[in-house]
Amino acid sequence: MTIAMLVISFFVFLFIGVPIAVSLGLSALITIVFATDLNTSIIVQQGFNSLNSFPLMAIPFFILAGVLMGKGGVSSRLLDLARALVGFLAGGLAMVTVTASMFFSAISGSGPAAVAAIGSFMIPSMKKNNYGHGFAAAITASSGSMGVLIPPSIPFVMYGITGSVSIGALFLAGIIPGIMVGVSLMILAYVISKKENYAGTGEVPTLKDVSKAFWNAKWALLVPVIILGGIYGGFFSPTESAAVAAAYAFLIGAFVYRELKWKDIYDSFAEAALINATTVIIIGFSISFAYVLTIEQIPVTIADFITGISESPFVILLIMLVVLLIVGMFIDTISAIVVLTPILLPIATEVGVDPIHFGVVMVLSLAIGFVTPPLGVNLFVASGVGNVHFESIVRAAIPMIIVMILCLVLVAGIPALSMFLPEIFE
Repeated sequence: MTIAMLVISFFVFLFIGVPIAVSLGLSALITIVFATDLNTSIIVQQGFNSLNSFPLMAIPFFILAGVLMGKGGVSSRLLDLARALVGFLAGGLAMVTVTASMFFSAISGSGPAAVAAIGSFMIPSMKKNNYGHGFAAAITASSGSMGVLIPPSIPFVMYGITGSVSIGALFLAGIIPGIMVGVSLMILAYVISKKENYAGTGEVPTLKDVSKAFWNAKWALLVPVIILGGIYGGFFSPTESAAVAAAYAFLIGAFVYRELKWKDIYDSFAEAALINATTVIIIGFSISFAYVLTIEQIPVTIADFITGISESPFVILLIMLVVLLIVGMFIDTISAIVVLTPILLPIATEVGVDPIHFGVVMVLSLAIGFVTPPLGVNLFVASGVGNVHFESIVRAAIPMIIVMILCLVLVAGIPALSMFLPEIFE
């Protein structure tokens, strides 16, 4: 009764257009009033307590760092570097988009932010060079999903907090899977471009060109080195690394590249505050929703049901992957992580799956939701910045979604892909 009321009311609110955060809060409120003896004030208490967290402060700082770098000339230099590396190949502009997204993901920590920063340059450029409009926007949206895998990663921060897992280890664990997804999308872009005769830039770069591009982008490329090096060198915590990244972004944009003007700084703080406000509301209501789940022993019930289906770790993990892929189609990544981690993580650990490995699998599964309707946040961002019809993007994104799911199966089935780097630095 309780779980039915909680889930059904949530999806009813969701499908009538109520924002996700409000849907979570209202469904929790209705369930508390009609199906439990709990006081309704617990929603506010749990929401507030969840936000009173030092590790959670990493999120606004990483958001600010990404916005400052997007406005401070970093994205244009990363695009120049990507163009020098792969622009001359067939479908070079699409491959530049994927490569630049990989670089930008390593400094922004957000998938939609990567799509907005890279897509505003690359989608019009691809359209101008006769690339299919749907393909141009779809490859940008798909490659932007790596923003939640390659560190820093806001979803990894949320998973680490919710599951009491090392955020630094999660950052390391996401590197190889993130690169693997990026390379797979580049291969797909090359194959499609050869078939459709999408040309590259036509200019084979010299070693001097590549060296110059690396030199111009050196300050941007140092960001992940500073963040991970600082964490594992013992200089600062993941939360402090986010503050360092924001300060570094400001200094680089304002005093090195000198493209970050006072108006840009004001706009960056305003944009970061708006994004963070939305995120905070989602986190608060998600925690309240998850609390109702926990207090009613719903995670235990679900765990017993899943483990009752099979004793095979692979089968259980496969079931969870399907659940996560479906959830990612309807619920944003942060909400899904907060709600599902207390349910699925104990099941995963019970069957022998490492919490760090499961975190990568979970985030990658939900990241595919960035490019799957009806939510498909990256698809909507790419449609907006590229002025491309949403339906054409969805059609073009189908092969990319398939490739990403294949990568997900590999990452889930081969734990070494995510555990190799964390085990080295343990």
